[in-house]
Amino acid sequence: MSDVTTPNRRQLLKLSGAAALAGTLPIGAASAWAGVSSAGKPSHGLSVFGDLKYGPDFTHFDYANPDAPKGGTFIFQAPYWYYNQNTLTYNTFNSFILKGDAPPRMELCFDTLMVRAYDEPDAMYGLLAETVEVSEDGNTYTFNLRPEARFHDGSKLTAEDVAFSLMLLKGDGHPQISQNIQELEDAEILDEYRVALHFSGKQSRQLPLLVAGLPIFSKRYYTAYDFKQSTLTSPLSSGPYKVGKHAVGRYVEYHRVENYWGNDLPVLKGQKNFDIIRVDFYRDLQVSFEAFKKGEMTYREEFRSKFWATEYNFPAVQDKRVVKREFPDGRPSGAQGWFINTRREKFKDPRVRRALSYAFDFEWSNKNLFYDLYQRTESFFENSDMKAEGLPGPDELALLEPYRDKLPESAFETAYTQPVSDGSGFDRTLLRQANDLLKEAGYQRQGTELIGPDGQQLTIEFLNNSPAFERIINPFIENLKRLGVNATFRLVDAAQYQSRLNDYDFDICSRRYSLNATLSEAIRTSWGSKAAGTPGTYNIAGISDPVVDALIDKALEADTRAEMVVAARALDRVLRSGHYWVPQWFKPVHNVAVWDMFGHPDVTPRYFFPVEDLWWIDQEKAEKIGKAG
Repeated sequence: MSDVTTPNRRQLLKLSGAAALAGTLPIGAASAWAGVSSAGKPSHGLSVFGDLKYGPDFTHFDYANPDAPKGGTFIFQAPYWYYNQNTLTYNTFNSFILKGDAPPRMELCFDTLMVRAYDEPDAMYGLLAETVEVSEDGNTYTFNLRPEARFHDGSKLTAEDVAFSLMLLKGDGHPQISQNIQELEDAEILDEYRVALHFSGKQSRQLPLLVAGLPIFSKRYYTAYDFKQSTLTSPLSSGPYKVGKHAVGRYVEYHRVENYWGNDLPVLKGQKNFDIIRVDFYRDLQVSFEAFKKGEMTYREEFRSKFWATEYNFPAVQDKRVVKREFPDGRPSGAQGWFINTRREKFKDPRVRRALSYAFDFEWSNKNLFYDLYQRTESFFENSDMKAEGLPGPDELALLEPYRDKLPESAFETAYTQPVSDGSGFDRTLLRQANDLLKEAGYQRQGTELIGPDGQQLTIEFLNNSPAFERIINPFIENLKRLGVNATFRLVDAAQYQSRLNDYDFDICSRRYSLNATLSEAIRTSWGSKAAGTPGTYNIAGISDPVVDALIDKALEADTRAEMVVAARALDRVLRSGHYWVPQWFKPVHNVAVWDMFGHPDVTPRYFFPVEDLWWIDQEKAEKIGKAG
């Protein structure tokens, strides 16, 4: 981890297309259809609220260069913020189940029914599916497949494979997938290239799009191999890449399939340009940086502010073979922070949880540790119009009022913001306020120890899997010790870290949740009560609140984007008033350093930063810096 770290949902986001991170809404009326002009008529695309930027005859996405050359190798480090990935090594190529640790980017190997347009909030366009039809009641989506689709062994990809894959993922897939698609009742094979997906009628607007973005497997292959087992046998797939050379603990290569069946489709034109995408694994961040300096890696997104500010002064930077760039990040930054495990009795009282936030001096940390590169995260919907600000308006109050007797008064006041310190690192005023909150919660000081109602000193362990985060947590810990808390930092290896998070075996841990611009089914697994008791979900704080559940429903039942935004703001107020976390920080840019050998489109799509998909090797540049070939 680093100062801007923490796993997010990028892997599942890629797998799930538009529906990677948040929301739901019953589809029972024509208004719930997405991007379909009338019942039963084929459409080339879908979107949650019906808007499509691209018409049926579009030739490529605006953010892709259709003339981008193919070739070359793209080498980068396994990003330590991939959710549900052990990015120090791997022991399986099955990234769609809870068991085992798969390498990042396995989704490159698999095709999906539809793929996202990254310059629209949630629109999807056909890949395996040429068109889609929606029934009059909005509960059946019929996908018409492209007959030319093939698996890498040359076998046809048919409706039978689609139906098999989706029901397999519903029954045996990773909880983050299987839990979110339970309202998919059946996948019916109509003919060889036509499959109907039947939903329960309780599904969200987003769910059909989520399902359309799931990987499609070979039924024949997974009849011979057990899908539920981790394996280092490269799976049969149909996507633009397949697993190539690899060495566990060192690297994995994805090789472009030259005769890939979908090369010329509009949704892929100008994309998937590298012959080889190589992911290197390093157990030490300094070692990985040295490898980049030597040119062993050619691309690096920097997540450590200290490195970005002070370490890019080596010879290759000075002679401009390596260049630093900032690319805008228009996505909601989501929620990044230290999440408090409310399943544990000592964290049940929200006053205790709130008190902890007074001990973290962001202003001091930003100046002394982060070189003033970050802004404070306040909201679960940071950097988006879904963030609650100021007093609730009439439309938000209309959603909150029915639950007034179940909510703290703060949910109806100015949206809760984190305390601002004097920047000293030891703000006595804030620590006094923390002490007062702890007293209200039944804690008393006995000498240097803070003793709780159970007669025991309050102890807190910060769990992490990277020593790089220790310098940030230590000042936080010191302030907690000043309050009498026995606070410690526990460093574990990546495998143990993920295992303990899956089992919710921790006091406090860091996490980043990345949201899409349109809330999808997955917010239930982030904040819903059911997810709180299910191992391996994103609800690591253990949030279990019927009001939160009800507002999730409201957000996902919205008939318009405006209604969704209002419900999200109300939800944000309730979540923030629950003090489930100590928020950290964000920045609305990608800090990137590259060996200057790449070309890329002039415009970065607003809603994603798919470097491996859109960039290419600029041969002239590569020759100039000695990287050709």
